[in-house]
Amino acid sequence: MNALLEKYKALTEREQKLVLVSAVLMVIALFYFAVWSPLNAALDKQKQLLDNQQSLLVWVKDSAARAQQLRRSSGGKRTFSGSLPQAVNRTTAQYDIAISRMQPQGDELQVWVDQAPFNSVLEWLKAMENMGVIILQADIAEADAPGYIKIRRLQLGKA
Repeated sequence: MNALLEKYKALTEREQKLVLVSAVLMVIALFYFAVWSPLNAALDKQKQLLDNQQSLLVWVKDSAARAQQLRRSSGGKRTFSGSLPQAVNRTTAQYDIAISRMQPQGDELQVWVDQAPFNSVLEWLKAMENMGVIILQADIAEADAPGYIKIRRLQLGKA
């Protein structure tokens, strides 16, 4: 450090001022490029993420309101009266779906299917909903054959 101080004192007064101004400019440039610019870029990125999340929230709220409105409008359609196991047995026979297990639980029914065509299952579930049966939970997985699915657990209830 003493060697640098001696070299600085050996410079003329004009050169000393030039070295001081250069040092100040270097400190300012270092601060800008090492601290200010990365912070500013990160702040802009976080603002963009916040805007994206807010627009997603607005979309979710709109979709939730629309879903509730659709539920209310279709809620008065039909209420299912009768035996869920009988309705399931009758409709699965129409759509060629083989039920591997069925377990009644009060007003609800749990159904398991080892393998069934995807399109047939969709048509069957739509027919069940048209009858007034509601789908409470569904755990569906891909089967070994293409175009087929497994119903690990399907919980149906009365509307």
